[in-house]
Amino acid sequence: MSENTAKASLSGEALNRVVISEMLLKNFERLPDIDQKLFFYGPLYLGGNAALAGLVSNSLYRRALNVSQARFASGLPMAVLPFLTTYALYNTAVSQPLLSGDLNCPTCCLLRGALVGTFGGWVYPILMALPLNAGLASRYSTAPLPEKGALLRFSVDLSRPVLRKMKFVLPLQVLFGTYLSSKHLDIYSKLVQITFGQKEEELSD
Repeated sequence: MSENTAKASLSGEALNRVVISEMLLKNFERLPDIDQKLFFYGPLYLGGNAALAGLVSNSLYRRALNVSQARFASGLPMAVLPFLTTYALYNTAVSQPLLSGDLNCPTCCLLRGALVGTFGGWVYPILMALPLNAGLASRYSTAPLPEKGALLRFSVDLSRPVLRKMKFVLPLQVLFGTYLSSKHLDIYSKLVQITFGQKEEELSD
């Protein structure tokens, strides 16, 4: 295949993807209202779960480090940032690829939803709460902090009971992320049927 032929092929493929994306977006309003609302607002619920996980992990680390000060200052970012991060990740990894026709693999879709739920609603809140509350503990001298050389061991020992208490959150986030992506995949399948069914009717006419 010559270089010009390869470029033409890639250009045609890109053009087809743009056309398909425009067709899907155009027919999205033909879906039932409940499907449209679930597609748009579903990630908000996943983000809300992540915000709750952030508040829970923040509370656990505050207790472990005996921090009673700055409740609002620590609680606000621990709710807002996991919410925004999870919402953005889900839209980037699942919602937008589906609407643009770039995500056609059911297993990939479910896996992406599960990974977003895991990272945004479990890993990220825990990783964020540890340094935040360690900083508060250092500022208010509520708990003895280790020297730099023992920081990793201290973090592991401090996080071990927190992780045990947070273990019930992980399967919930995985299940909800997987469930939401499966529902979005069903909605995408309906949208494809509407879009290409309409196209076949136009061709037959």
